[in-house]
Amino acid sequence: MLHLLYSLFFRIALPFVIFRLWWNGRKNSGGVVHWQERLGYVTPSSKPVIWVHAVSVGETIAAAPLVQALLRRNPDISILITAMTPTGSARARALFGDQVLYAFSPCDTPGAVKRFVDRVQPRALVIMETELWPNMIALSHRRNVPIFLINARLSERSAKRYMRVASSMQPLLRSIRWIAAQAEKDAQRFLRIGATPSSVSVTGSIKYDVEISDQIRAESGALRQKLGTDRPVWIAASTHDGEDRQLLEAHQIIQSRYPLARLIIVPRHPERFSAVAALISSMGLIARRRSLETEGAGEYEDENYDVYLGDTMGELLMLYGAADVAFVGGSLIGRGGHNPLEPAAWGLPVLSGPHIFNFETIYRQLDAGQGFFETPSAEALAACVIRLFDDPEEAGRVGQSALAVVNANRGALERVVDGIVERVRY
Repeated sequence: MLHLLYSLFFRIALPFVIFRLWWNGRKNSGGVVHWQERLGYVTPSSKPVIWVHAVSVGETIAAAPLVQALLRRNPDISILITAMTPTGSARARALFGDQVLYAFSPCDTPGAVKRFVDRVQPRALVIMETELWPNMIALSHRRNVPIFLINARLSERSAKRYMRVASSMQPLLRSIRWIAAQAEKDAQRFLRIGATPSSVSVTGSIKYDVEISDQIRAESGALRQKLGTDRPVWIAASTHDGEDRQLLEAHQIIQSRYPLARLIIVPRHPERFSAVAALISSMGLIARRRSLETEGAGEYEDENYDVYLGDTMGELLMLYGAADVAFVGGSLIGRGGHNPLEPAAWGLPVLSGPHIFNFETIYRQLDAGQGFFETPSAEALAACVIRLFDDPEEAGRVGQSALAVVNANRGALERVVDGIVERVRY
């Protein structure tokens, strides 16, 4: 009954959803140009398709090593990546280029999902993390499409919400062929809300299998030369509205001790790039924008800048490598934090605010391995960065401890790929 009410509500709301996409798309053309895909009108592929659903930026980044591994295992398949947001779609294109197919995810109405599945005819549906869309799952299951929930995580807060509708969750979860949970506690929560025990495994997080290519290392080294090898550099990555001012205030405190220090700041969403640039100027700091270099605008005449604004897509991993210390955003406000494993893979000390519930298990492992500091305020953050700049040996030990945690937990990717391949018929 709840599923029927959900579908009815979504059908009624669909015109408003499309209108909002059009309205938002005035600034981002992806919301307008691709609205047909939201209704399930996509171009079929001539090859067998594995459909990978990665709702937004974080899930798209997490899916990258999985997509590459699936293509290596079977080069005769096509991977179709869907995202709900223009930002997620843009990040996918930046990561994969022409290696894969792209579409916006269909709105979760029976008609839109049915059209999408009928056109794509996927051999499998791979859902990243915890995107449980009822019609996407139910209609794919009816078409005998094996469904995989990969890198699955479920917070205690979400589990309690799902328990209120347990009668609807059980058939939904039992339509999923395999749930590859990040940790034992995630697996237990999925079981509690109705998953079948035989369908749930603990594989670990594929985010630990981050690889830094020689090309990225070379690009990062070249950037560090531009930033200044004689200057201390820290990065604040995946920042949100409400955090940027705190981070810039922290940088001003750091500069009172280290006048030559530079901050690389990377907003999470591209629509905020210009606003953050304006904020930097309003606080009396000088910004240099990464995009002006990558777009061929030439070098800045003035090298006396305080903040390097990472206003490009798909370069975060490279930007991390140009810093000495990394702060991971979404954590000074109640967003739940973002993935700390990319800076850890560079051997950087990892800092974050107190709001890290989205990556609780990973942060607990980094904390146990002494590769992480929690900094609840701009003042605490500045003090921690200064401490690490003052003591490069401590910074090196903490960074190597973070890297050791990454290396100790690698291997989930192979387990996940093996699990998908053995359950799919091409």
